Amino acid sequence: MHSPRGERKETELVSVNWNYFRIAILVGGGVTLITLLGAYALACSYVYLVPSLPSTDSMRNVELQVPLRVYTRSGALIAQIGEQRRIPVGYDQIPDLVKHSFLAAEDERFFEHHGIDYFGVVRAVLIDLLSGDKSQGASTITMQAARNMFLNLDKTYRRKLQETFVTYRMEHEFTKPEIFGLYLNVIFFGQRAYGVAAAAEAFFGKSLDKLDVAEAATIAGVPKAPSRYNPIVDPQLATGRRAYVLRRMRELGYIDAATAEAANREPMQARAHAPLYDVEAPYVAEMARLELRQRFGANAETAGYRVYTTIDGRLQASANRAVRVGLIEYDRRHGWRGPAGHVDLPAHGEPDYDDLVDEYATIGNLSPAIVVSVAEKSARAYVKSLGPVQIEWDGLSWARRELRNETPGPAPKDAGQVLAKGDVIYVVADEAGHAQLGQIPEAQSALVALDPNDGSIVALVGGFDYFTNKYNRVTQARRLPGSGFKPFLYSAALENGFTPATVLLDAPIVLDANGSEEAWRPENSTREFGGPTRLREALVRSRNLVSIRILKDLGVGAAIDYIARFGFDARTMPRDLTLALGTLDATPLDVAAAYAVFANGGYRVGPYFIDRIEDGSGAVVWRAAPRMVCAQCDEGEARSAGGEALRVSDPAHGEPAPLPADQVA
Repeated sequence: MHSPRGERKETELVSVNWNYFRIAILVGGGVTLITLLGAYALACSYVYLVPSLPSTDSMRNVELQVPLRVYTRSGALIAQIGEQRRIPVGYDQIPDLVKHSFLAAEDERFFEHHGIDYFGVVRAVLIDLLSGDKSQGASTITMQAARNMFLNLDKTYRRKLQETFVTYRMEHEFTKPEIFGLYLNVIFFGQRAYGVAAAAEAFFGKSLDKLDVAEAATIAGVPKAPSRYNPIVDPQLATGRRAYVLRRMRELGYIDAATAEAANREPMQARAHAPLYDVEAPYVAEMARLELRQRFGANAETAGYRVYTTIDGRLQASANRAVRVGLIEYDRRHGWRGPAGHVDLPAHGEPDYDDLVDEYATIGNLSPAIVVSVAEKSARAYVKSLGPVQIEWDGLSWARRELRNETPGPAPKDAGQVLAKGDVIYVVADEAGHAQLGQIPEAQSALVALDPNDGSIVALVGGFDYFTNKYNRVTQARRLPGSGFKPFLYSAALENGFTPATVLLDAPIVLDANGSEEAWRPENSTREFGGPTRLREALVRSRNLVSIRILKDLGVGAAIDYIARFGFDARTMPRDLTLALGTLDATPLDVAAAYAVFANGGYRVGPYFIDRIEDGSGAVVWRAAPRMVCAQCDEGEARSAGGEALRVSDPAHGEPAPLPADQVA
């Protein structure tokens, strides 16, 4: 028989169980409802956002913004031009050290999750809550690639949903190595650098395979916050971030403790580096940029075009050297204009010399330096980004003070008459620590060399330094060719019955001056007269008076008609006897192309500097087709006029004679 108390306990137990059951039903139903509503909302969001998501085809055929690249004919890099600095590199070309650095810094479980790392999200939240420093991120490499390649960087719920959907789609369409490779090519690092290869070049001046552990960890630490962890902008913060990456690499087994410790001790070596170029030809690079703009429009600098020019790297280096050395030597002959500036150096201690000359840029082959000490016949200087150098007396003694009208004063007797401690100067320095005093030339020059057989330009220098003066004197500067024009006049003479042995009078002549009250009395540059002179000798000696008599005999109109066949613009030629002295307007390229007619036996060629253009995939989209115009003069005339133009010799011995400086055409 049951007692009433026992019955009440059973009733209460049933009641409690029923309450738990109802709560479980309510909770389960609520969770199910929320899940269904969430799934419905997610499905609706997906349907709503699908039109704004990249299609599978567009994801497969994504085109990165790749700069225009300009090469020599042998494939040496001249320049890369574009807003974004990017060097595309295949996944297999990226060293494991670099891959491991990024996995440790950004997404250690990248090869395990399916785009969104739920375990990583929970882990990041817990670590952030416990540490309070919010150092852990939850974005995976796939999510970052999706964000950087296909979406904007707006911090909105819409963009976050788009990122989630694109992440899943990428994981479905691409392999893990493909995603990782895309990420390493698109991520932004600051310094206009996109992708790890460009970052290695921008921060350390190296290719990826030359990076050490500390450098790889530094680069891997930047993408989390490029403006914050940029090692050039804030080396201290970048060093702290590097330490975190090294610690994670050690914890994940990518490096051992000793390697991590050694890398941590490395000072931060990052500094701004210009792109690594094999050949210096900036005027050619700008010509290529303008040409591609004209052909392909605004995307010429972003579509990855590769321009292979006709430039010969070895000849280009010689041309650069010839222009700079020639201008520096010419400028020296006109005197020393003094230091570029002066700073007060402390009596004790070692100042930051690089900082003191930071406002002075390297110009051509002239590097800014600050004079540290001056001895009797030498000086010590600190060259920006190179270090201390010694300037011996033979590199100083030329510096006679410029007086007036570019006339140099007396030669200095000791280094103290030229330099003082704290002077900011320019020097031509070498890696061995030797230097010569220099100064920025006030004059300018240009040089162009082309192959006379097809017109291809093999070397071109438009001025002393492109970055201080972008004016291309080879193609833009119209100047009087002077005596360099005479071979074309003599060629006209040969065409009209003259021979190299024809005798003409080298004697004074008085001519009407086209309406001027004073008559024109031309002279030879030597102020001397040779009397009866053979045509050949008159050309070799550049005799003005003989040239004028030839033009007078030919007739100005007939001479212009003939000379225009070499490519000169007849509209720029004066229709009077001054034409004999080269008073037409022509660019150096015009003159070089005209001389090519002599060199190739009488055929006119069209100068060109682009051999072919390839698109981003390597397909040739344009190729040069050099044209040779029919003969403009008889081969014998070409050999006679051209040969004499290029021969300056001692008639008695047949040996080359030195050219007077004021007679170089």
